[in-house]
Amino acid sequence: MITLLSKLFIKKDMPESSKRSAYGKLCGIAGIILNLLLFAGKLIAGLISSSIAIMADAFNNLSDAGSSVVSLVSFRLSEQKPDAEHPYGHGRIEYVAGLIISGVILVMAYELIKESIGKVLHPAATTWSIVVILILIASICVKCYMAFYNSKIGKKIDSATLRATATDSLSDCLATTAVLIATLLEHFFSWKLDGWFGILVGGFILIAGFKAAKETVDPLLGAPPEPEFVKSVEELVCGFDENILGCHDLIVHDYGPGRRMISIHAEVPAEGDVLALHDIIDNLEHKLSKELSCLATIHMDPVVTKDPHIAELKTQVSEILASVDPELTMHDFRVVIGPTHTNLIFDIVLPFRLSDRSEEIRKQICDEVSTRIGATYFCVIDVDYRMSAKE
Repeated sequence: MITLLSKLFIKKDMPESSKRSAYGKLCGIAGIILNLLLFAGKLIAGLISSSIAIMADAFNNLSDAGSSVVSLVSFRLSEQKPDAEHPYGHGRIEYVAGLIISGVILVMAYELIKESIGKVLHPAATTWSIVVILILIASICVKCYMAFYNSKIGKKIDSATLRATATDSLSDCLATTAVLIATLLEHFFSWKLDGWFGILVGGFILIAGFKAAKETVDPLLGAPPEPEFVKSVEELVCGFDENILGCHDLIVHDYGPGRRMISIHAEVPAEGDVLALHDIIDNLEHKLSKELSCLATIHMDPVVTKDPHIAELKTQVSEILASVDPELTMHDFRVVIGPTHTNLIFDIVLPFRLSDRSEEIRKQICDEVSTRIGATYFCVIDVDYRMSAKE
């Protein structure tokens, strides 16, 4: 259904930002309609069977309809153009909407568990009906379909809101399945499990709520960029021109899906033509913007390439870093030669897993330099941090 509707209402020649918003609105409208239908069906089933688990599941679907309204509104607001109060656009509204949806999920889980505990303490018989069973089976099928299309489109347009909705729909599938099993067991074996399965359903929903909240809170707090995006940036920068010798200090600012700003340092030959190098950097910034949909600012770091003594010192220091930890890297290497000693000035990039050992590692490098290179060589080290592959 969603695929058919998207073909009818979302044109291929639409701008990417408009296409993304259209997908989000379509999923939001579909979510409202389907969840209201499920609420009505389960409400009828709950009244027929006198099952608290089914009634709770019905109101969970009603809250999902409300979440779909929030999702729909968020996509409408996030497409607004930047203004004086929000110069980087309104894209983070999607993250806020996802957080609201997560909050609703958690509240529903709490209420469901509380009511179910009461049913465990004071069990009551439920009424069997084939209509109830058919409604629950239909609900499971609908929720599985909703989880599928929200997950698929959420990945397609990189939407935390839709991914949170997909997680919620999947947890609803499990929850309704548990309710169905409880209803069948009570009918065939007279086991009063309605309250216990209500608690189980609440547990499913609670876990889903925490997972969805984490996915939306992380980008608001400043989570690291995806490794795939970092790799794409570094490969594009380092492979753009032979005059770019390396890159480091990548910083990514996320102002919502499709609204990224990045800054990165690119190493260039100190002996090169400044104007020609500046032109290369300008072209690279445009290429990053076009291919990765981000606003890029690149800082040129001059690197001495034609002094054999400096090259040899850099090689020796790199070997020392590798002996301390294979993941240590270095950049901005400079040499200041004085009458009594020589300063080796550089930055090391330290994995976060080693952050509590930064001073120890700095001292170890300095000691190794004095031992291997010479007692008149001193290190001036600044420490940067990054995510490690092991983290």
